[in-house]
Parts: sequence; structure tokens; C-alpha cells
Amino acid sequence: MSHAVPIILDTDIGNDIDDAVCLAYLLRKPACELVGITTVSGYDPRIRASLADAVCQAGGRTDVPIHSGAGCRIDTGAVVQGDIPQEAVLAHFAHRPPSAFAHSTAVSWLHEQITRRPGEITLLAIGPMTNIGLLFAMDPGIGRKLKSLVLMCGAFTNHVTGIPPREWNALCDPLAAHIVYRTDVTEHRSVGLDVTLQVQMPAEQCISRFAAIGGPLAVVSAMTRIWGTQNRAVTFHDPLAAACIFAPRILTFAEGTVTVERDSERLSGLTHWDAASQVKPHRVAVNVDAPAFFSEYFMTVSGQERTASGLSV
Repeated sequence: MSHAVPIILDTDIGNDIDDAVCLAYLLRKPACELVGITTVSGYDPRIRASLADAVCQAGGRTDVPIHSGAGCRIDTGAVVQGDIPQEAVLAHFAHRPPSAFAHSTAVSWLHEQITRRPGEITLLAIGPMTNIGLLFAMDPGIGRKLKSLVLMCGAFTNHVTGIPPREWNALCDPLAAHIVYRTDVTEHRSVGLDVTLQVQMPAEQCISRFAAIGGPLAVVSAMTRIWGTQNRAVTFHDPLAAACIFAPRILTFAEGTVTVERDSERLSGLTHWDAASQVKPHRVAVNVDAPAFFSEYFMTVSGQERTASGLSV
């Protein structure tokens, strides 16, 4: 798989539906070498590992390493996202049970993999930043051994009415997000809420399209049905962050500096974007071509890209 991009996915799959939608995309992307998956957040992140495994197995993959990570915030030890509503689908799909996964091996495994393959791995973090914050706190130099860090995190360019100023992944663990943004990384890209909210589809449409495509999306369709009981739309936050790795023209990025608010409880987790800073270690998405994204996503998961490239479906 020398032509493929080695990717590790760090995810809180099981609450919002977009994590599972993202994982299905990576499993079906010919140019993705899915090195492994780490899970984060909740009373038992091993349940998330089981959900990730169910999606992988439905996609014909039993070879993807999956490691359970941190469940609590770094600073307070508080559990966020304790319940995992989409756990209910596990009764209907093949998966390894939570007990098959060891507790909290994610950070050490991440360190091992990145160290083993310096300059190769893209770390795609689409959940609270706890695992990545712990990794960078343990070894501040590990960021320079990544090829790229891509985050679905923050909100940067548009804090107007209707767009929450604090994005969930930064809000869940502000100290972890602070550590992640202050760490020196070879390439540091963020896809924020202000951009991801521009790629939405009705939940019922997603359920039917995912079910028709099948494979890993058969599980995702069932998970979306649970999501759809409380939500009318699916926002493709995390798949957009994944797609920019393979189809960079979908997003426009700007350079600058990101800082994370931690001093005020009312504003904790707010991401500040300074495009005029002298030092510009961060790139944030500022615009998206939504039709191009949806074309990229559905061509990939439906197998059209594999067929066009001569690969077996």
C-alpha cells in the first residue's frame, strides 16, 4: 500500500453520527491506509471501540487495530459524553465485545506507531482532544514526527448568530485542545464548525442512501436511524475533515495562530483565530465547495472510485 496515505483515526464514535460516516469513508477510500483507530470520551471508550469494529467488520476489515483511550477530561477528571446511544446497534452486527479491548492503551499505541513511522502518518482527530493532548504532553516532540495533524475542532471565522461560538470537541476538554494547538506539529490543519455546518443532508435521506450502499454503511445507516430520532439532519463535520486529506481542493485554508480559551468558565473551549499573527503555525478551513465534497464522499463510499481506478469493489 505504498501509494496510500497512512492514517490513524481518533474518534468518539457513538454520539454524533458523523464519526461513523467518516470511518465508512476511510474504509472505502482506495488511497487510505487505515493504520488503526483510537477511541476517546465516555464512561467506557471500549464501547466505542466495539462500534468502530462493527463498522470495520461490515466493510470486510478485521485487520484494523483498535485501541480504547481516555474517558475523562485531563484537568478535572470529569466524564464527558457518558452515554453512547448508538451502542444499541451492536445487538444486530458482528463485532468484538468491549471486554475484548484493553483499557486505555490508545496513547501508548499512538506514540509507538508515530515513532515507528516518522514523517509518514496523518493523525485525524475527530473527537475531544484528550488522547492527543495526553500524547503531546507525554512527548512534546512527537508532533514533528507526524506527516500531518488534521482536526475537526474549533470555530474560527464566523461567530455570528446561529453558529455556536464554542465547538464541541474543544469544549469537551479545553486543556487538551490548548495542548494540541500549542504543540509544534509538522502540518497542523483544522476544519471548524463554521465550515462544516455548510455540508448537511436530511437524516432520512442519509438513512436510505447509506442502507442502499451497504457494506460499512449498513451499520452506519442503523446508527443514523438512532441519531435521527432526535435530529432532523446529518452534518458531515468529520467526513469533511477526512476528505480534505485526499481532495484538498474541496476546502480553502488560511494560515495564522489558534489559541484556546481556558480562563473563563463561560468561554472555556472557545477557539481564537489570529490571521495576522507573525508566526503562523496553524491552517484553518475558511471555505468549502459543498457539491464537490458530496460528490467525493458518495463516489468513494459507493465504490465508483474503485471501479474507475480498476480496483475490485
